[in-house]
Amino acid sequence: MPAVRRASARRLVAALVALTAVGSAVVAAPSVQAAPRQAAHAVSLRTTGLPSGTARAADDCPLDPALVARLDKAIEAVQKETGTPGVTVGLWMPGRGDYVRSFGVADKATGAPMRPDLYMRIGSETKTFTATAVLELVDQGLVKLDAPIVTYLRGVPDGRHITIRQLLEMRSGLFPYTADAGFQKAFFTNPYQPFTPQQLLAYGYRHPNLFAPGTKFLYDNSNYILLGLLVEKVGRMPLADFIRERVLKPSHLDHSHFPFAAEFPRPHAHGYTNQTLTGAVADSTHWNPSWGWAAGAMISDLRDLHLWAKDVATGTLLSPATQAQRLKFVPVAGFTGGGYGLGLFETHGWRGHNGSLPGYESVTVYLPQEDATLVILLNTDILYKGTEPSTLFAQAVTSVATPENVYTLPNEG
Repeated sequence: MPAVRRASARRLVAALVALTAVGSAVVAAPSVQAAPRQAAHAVSLRTTGLPSGTARAADDCPLDPALVARLDKAIEAVQKETGTPGVTVGLWMPGRGDYVRSFGVADKATGAPMRPDLYMRIGSETKTFTATAVLELVDQGLVKLDAPIVTYLRGVPDGRHITIRQLLEMRSGLFPYTADAGFQKAFFTNPYQPFTPQQLLAYGYRHPNLFAPGTKFLYDNSNYILLGLLVEKVGRMPLADFIRERVLKPSHLDHSHFPFAAEFPRPHAHGYTNQTLTGAVADSTHWNPSWGWAAGAMISDLRDLHLWAKDVATGTLLSPATQAQRLKFVPVAGFTGGGYGLGLFETHGWRGHNGSLPGYESVTVYLPQEDATLVILLNTDILYKGTEPSTLFAQAVTSVATPENVYTLPNEG
């Protein structure tokens, strides 16, 4: 998780999360203008669709009013500072209460307010689902963590030495396809076009590997495109079907989707980005996320991510032994207080993942010692002074609510 350095003039090299070691210049672009702020909308989690009687329901009691006021103030300050159009924050702390509020607008054109029940694109949080699918195959004995990828898939550069574990923990050395100039030109010329997994990998395979497997950490979506193909081959079904049947259904995530193309269930928030050919801010709501596929294409909402945070951090769908492997967080140079595991990171006690793709960002994390969950969803990915706005929101919330465990990721550079 060193900073997501968006390597390339168009920053897409790490557009899906704030965790990469690739670094080069970022071209400045105008920031989103803050939309007229709406009043915060407070909602009980039960209004967002949690089934009645679900054991993992929130306390159904509010936090202390003084703490609520401090959270409101902190979130509003970040929203104003970053120019974020709309943000939803869910914080659940058993024994202390819960906090679910939305601020700002979901659509700058109409002024429609942000709401906790809106579908959102979740970018690299997709990796937590893809990694879980791989680890379920490990539990079945169909995949071995320390087997080379060539055991299952041919044509991978140095595939005889790159293991499944190294792909999961971002230590393969493969060149990131999003850093390829040809991919960047193709995507930004027409962000509505579809890409196949094979096309994506081909952009990366044009370049030599960057380092020997296992010797360094580099946040790289190529790893997870390969893992998606692994799930399809060994699991004998399309990745979207495997994730739906083997991950979403067992976790009761009824509002989560792996889209085929650019479809987006309603109601959803509009997303705003400056990752465009001119640097001007654009509405990216219906851009095709197939360019992220197993690394970043999924859609979800607050209700589902609240449930998923604990499932993925505690290993509900996996054997204890496999979950223990998942939680072996590898230290990352330049990042104190955290590390990257198997499709999961840890930062100052919080375990989970974030996501960023043009127009949307998210954070979904769980704090084991407090049994606390934090979910943040926003409809812009425009950096503020080199930092993902989602990081600033998470840092502000945890500084107030869990000052001993403050969510922190390095700046983007």
